[in-house]
Amino acid sequence: MEIKNLELPPIITALINSQNEHDSTAFVACFMDQAEVFDEGKHHKGSQEIKAWNEQTNSEYNTQNEPISFEHTDAGDVLTLKVSGNFKGSPIQLKYNIIIQDNLISYLSIAS
Repeated sequence: MEIKNLELPPIITALINSQNEHDSTAFVACFMDQAEVFDEGKHHKGSQEIKAWNEQTNSEYNTQNEPISFEHTDAGDVLTLKVSGNFKGSPIQLKYNIIIQDNLISYLSIAS
């Protein structure tokens, strides 16, 4: 997938590509071992929970993600995506609030 002229950290590019390929092993490799993910009111902590959540999401929604914008701030990064898949209202726009430490994601919160 070509990512529109956005300058993204390599780990963010890897995250998007693994999501679009529905590769949960590659997806979880983007995260620190004790990373935290918040999505749809649920909290997932650690590699096993994050991988299980991603596998379930891939199976249920079959999403494709297109980055729209990326902003780096002192508090973390904000990635805006157009997400399409098997869900009502597709496509939608989501914001990923991300904290990167040591070139891996330590925190991800997904909001509309």
